[in-house]
Amino acid sequence: MPRFVVEADGGSRGNPGPAGYGAVVLDPASGETLAERAEFIGVATNNVAEYKGLIAGLTAARDLASDAEVLVRMDSKLVVEQMSGRWKIKHPDMKPLAAEAARILPRAQVTYEWIPRERNKHADRLANEAMDAGKRGEQWEPSASSAALDASAARSLSTPPPSGPPGDAAAGAAAARAALAASRGGGAGADTLWAEPGSGTGGPAPQAAPTATAAAPAAGQGWGPDMGAPATFVLLRHGETALTPQKRFSGSGGSDPELSPAGRRQAAAVAEALAARGTVQTVISSPLLRCRETARAVADRLGLDVTVEQGLREVDFGAWEGLTFAEVQERFPDDLQAWLDSPKAAPTGGGESFAAATRRISATRDRLLAAHAGRTVLLVTHVTPVKILVRLALGAPPESLFRMELSAASLSAVAYYADGNASVRLLNDTAHLR
Repeated sequence: MPRFVVEADGGSRGNPGPAGYGAVVLDPASGETLAERAEFIGVATNNVAEYKGLIAGLTAARDLASDAEVLVRMDSKLVVEQMSGRWKIKHPDMKPLAAEAARILPRAQVTYEWIPRERNKHADRLANEAMDAGKRGEQWEPSASSAALDASAARSLSTPPPSGPPGDAAAGAAAARAALAASRGGGAGADTLWAEPGSGTGGPAPQAAPTATAAAPAAGQGWGPDMGAPATFVLLRHGETALTPQKRFSGSGGSDPELSPAGRRQAAAVAEALAARGTVQTVISSPLLRCRETARAVADRLGLDVTVEQGLREVDFGAWEGLTFAEVQERFPDDLQAWLDSPKAAPTGGGESFAAATRRISATRDRLLAAHAGRTVLLVTHVTPVKILVRLALGAPPESLFRMELSAASLSAVAYYADGNASVRLLNDTAHLR
């Protein structure tokens, strides 16, 4: 079942006065904006505008997938409590709006959460854009929206929500802060590249200023309370194939090349490095041949078996498979530009978009975390899965996928804590290849 987050807001400059609403539908796995809605509604109260924003957001979510589970987040305590059924609706203007909102999707598919105003910047900006347009005698147009850009920065500075997919940077931070207020837990040193089995470092929760009830950690102490050993994913990109030095698109829809002689040497080198460290307990591989060969070299050196995980496969690049970037630009310029501009755009000929890959890889991550709690697991995979796991752990925007370098046979690492936080411990380490 699809899952969406709807953030909605409304405002009135006068209460009542010139009013507008804004709503955004987000993918909870990637943070991607799926839809924006905004409208100037004339003279109205704040509460009417807020309800109008809720209706627009739920309608947009239903239009994307009528069977979706939707989490609505608003900074209006009134709307959240009334729609949750905890407060009665007494105002005659509110009753028909609440009834309209309740009819859009089945009640069982919608939950409501109150958030502080500073965490509702995207919808708030849309509402203000709509009111600004109304002041000019116009209606808001999607092409004029800059709310997503502002919201990206706002989310990185605001208090993260206490829920979300395990391992996303936003998930569980509230729980960590609460635990921090009660305990000054120690953690591993800052030079730890990835957690050793049995280590008990707490998740790197954001530090707040000291208050009367929550003291900041003393100098030299860890970032958060002791929450036991994290699950650590050591992320190994496969060794070179014949296509790698030529920088050709090589996904799951192409020729499935084997390792080149250089790639086999790289696999042997990384196997020695991991054996010397001695922390990997499980080896899991993408189903593609180049990964299975790399994983087998490591597993044989460590005395472990290899488990194949379909969810770790590379993106299918469709008609671009085997081509260089320049060749794709020459043959499919419009499709390539769309792909660079939006994570929802797929490669020509039925390839997989980054948005779809993010959903797949997020589900794979969650399944593996549940199965390997507290363990250090080597995931032998590809450029895109590694970058997506790192992006999600950092809470970085989708365009960050184009801003990471990831070499053949490189090692990266992400630790996932019991509080839901993630810590990127290593990125693109190739020291073992020198």
